[in-house]
Amino acid sequence: MKKHYMSGYDAVSDIADGSTLMVGGFGLVGIPEQMILGLVESEVKNLTIISNNCGVDDWGLGLLLKNHQIKKMIGSYVGENKEFERQVLSGELEVELIPQGTLAERIRAGGAGIPAFYTPAGVGTKVAEGKETRIFHGKEYVLEHALYADYSLIRAYQADEGGNLVYNKTARNFNPMIAAAGKITLAEVENIVATGKLNADQVHTPGIYVQGLLEAKQEKRIERKTIRNR
Repeated sequence: MKKHYMSGYDAVSDIADGSTLMVGGFGLVGIPEQMILGLVESEVKNLTIISNNCGVDDWGLGLLLKNHQIKKMIGSYVGENKEFERQVLSGELEVELIPQGTLAERIRAGGAGIPAFYTPAGVGTKVAEGKETRIFHGKEYVLEHALYADYSLIRAYQADEGGNLVYNKTARNFNPMIAAAGKITLAEVENIVATGKLNADQVHTPGIYVQGLLEAKQEKRIERKTIRNR
């Protein structure tokens, strides 16, 4: 049985200033909303965040940006966040932008214990500056190093008491690989069931990767709502 937390603040209360966090989600889909709010409440600072993007100005990781709690952001997309742009241009925020597939593979490699790998993505661009390159079968590749984190904060649909997780549709984006790459993984879920209630064939993340669970409701906001004129 994994440790259960009563609130987002309770779940993240041990995270210290200067920690490196991986945070699941794609846009606003599959983000651990309550744990992010817990980080805001805790006022922990100088964080390095590894995530596909940094939320929007008023929700998700954007709330941490607004509070100046993030020192460095490692991700692949920043287009929906004006405060992100402002902090980068003013020199308040350090940013490492990575091609999305490379970001996913660097996280996956961290979880798999693979220290580095070669990829063709970014060859001949600023992405490859200062990095080792090699030729394989007549094609140039750049060396990329695995990513790791002190804590991984993820979102799943369902968990059992043993921490086995099932994700819902698109929320199964960066969450499974992030779950494996943190020293401590905390999962925010919609409901927790007894051990044995989940179909083992449907489990996406084995409980061995998970140290704590938070059962919590989510607002599930839409990043950019577009509707058809009637």
